[in-house]
Amino acid sequence: MITSYRFGVIVIRGKQYTCDVIIYPDKIDDKWWRKKGHLLLPQDLEEVVKEKPAVIIVGTGNPGLMKVPSTTLEWVKSKGIDVKVKPTKSACQIYNQFYHSKKTIAVLHLTC
Repeated sequence: MITSYRFGVIVIRGKQYTCDVIIYPDKIDDKWWRKKGHLLLPQDLEEVVKEKPAVIIVGTGNPGLMKVPSTTLEWVKSKGIDVKVKPTKSACQIYNQFYHSKKTIAVLHLTC
């Protein structure tokens, strides 16, 4: 569960992180970064998709500046995975609603 989020800082399961994260059901990857910075491409989600989640929640940053092209969304959906894209504060709230009921993975950009 995500306890709190503010620009550049997130608290997950009682631990604070200051880098972009992927929240898997059994671990947290705090070394995540996209190949092209503020653009989320399919290759940035390959490991996530291999986990076969029911839903991937994408946090696009505090003001939502990270872009998620339609080609990336279509690729994820072609794998039978639902995807929700929101600014990170909203993405955190959605993650907290879903993570108990479905296999959910969140990929969260913490700053811009």
